[in-house]
Amino acid sequence: MFCFLFLFPEGFIVTGLEGPILAPLGTALDLSCQLSPPQNAHHMEIRWFRSCYTQPIYLYNDGKDLFGEIIPKYVERTELLKDSIEEGKVTLRIFNVNPDDDGHYHCIFKDGQFYEEHITEVKVTAGSSQVQILVHPPTTKGVTVECHSGRWFPRPLMEWRDSRGEVIPAASKTTSQDGDKLFNMEITLLLRDSSFRNVTCCLWNPVTGQQESTTIVLPDEMFSWNYIWKMVVGVVLAMMTLFIIIPCIKLQILEVFVSEAQLDLDSMWLDDTSMILSMLMVILVMFISFIYFILRGHIITAKETCLGLISSDNYLGMQVSVCTML
Repeated sequence: MFCFLFLFPEGFIVTGLEGPILAPLGTALDLSCQLSPPQNAHHMEIRWFRSCYTQPIYLYNDGKDLFGEIIPKYVERTELLKDSIEEGKVTLRIFNVNPDDDGHYHCIFKDGQFYEEHITEVKVTAGSSQVQILVHPPTTKGVTVECHSGRWFPRPLMEWRDSRGEVIPAASKTTSQDGDKLFNMEITLLLRDSSFRNVTCCLWNPVTGQQESTTIVLPDEMFSWNYIWKMVVGVVLAMMTLFIIIPCIKLQILEVFVSEAQLDLDSMWLDDTSMILSMLMVILVMFISFIYFILRGHIITAKETCLGLISSDNYLGMQVSVCTML
């Protein structure tokens, strides 16, 4: 918090950069402030701080740099440029900008008991051009597609879009921060059929407006196994149903021509046949399922379409494009 100071009649004001000032990650940031009207500030106290007056990130007083008063993490990263101090202008230079430097900066000129300040807002920015899409092997539910991108600041907006630019609801979205406090993003999408085989993963920085995207076009083979599986199961069920229905119809027709004893025997035979066919149907479906998953893995691997990690390279008809904000 500010120390209480007695104010004397105003002798100057402090002006500076009007924020917000964008500071790309890893660059040097220059923050200037100056007296108005211009006057020699060589004998004054010039203090730069973030949120607490008593914790300066740079302190100059009566011609001396007071490094012992500066917060340790800024001692090696800050420099006060005083080439124009006789006109009342100084510049604070911060080297190797990182996410911790995001926020407000106070510049105070103090002459005796009189002081004035200027506050500048700084927004640290970082963006990545690496947008990767990971395609998982298809399952009976569909094809799961993951999009990854890291080292963003602040947290970017991220979504899936179809070929018309419409937003596709994501299955899940995950945000994390690494040791440098940069954001790593992950978003997944479940494609149940080929109607959304052309999808784009889009990210953009809400501060700078930087946009990055990657588009993937999945081949029809990625979805063909679902149709084959459903067709095989449908055929099996249809055949089992016919095997049960036909004897029932036959039994109804013969009911008027055979004796009651023969009818009872036929009914028992039909019951036993139905039970056996039901058990065979379950076993057959399980066997087909096992063969399906085994063959699916081998065939898709052989075609190099089961698992793909892509960025900006053309692969499986994939191409990089910049998404259009709607």
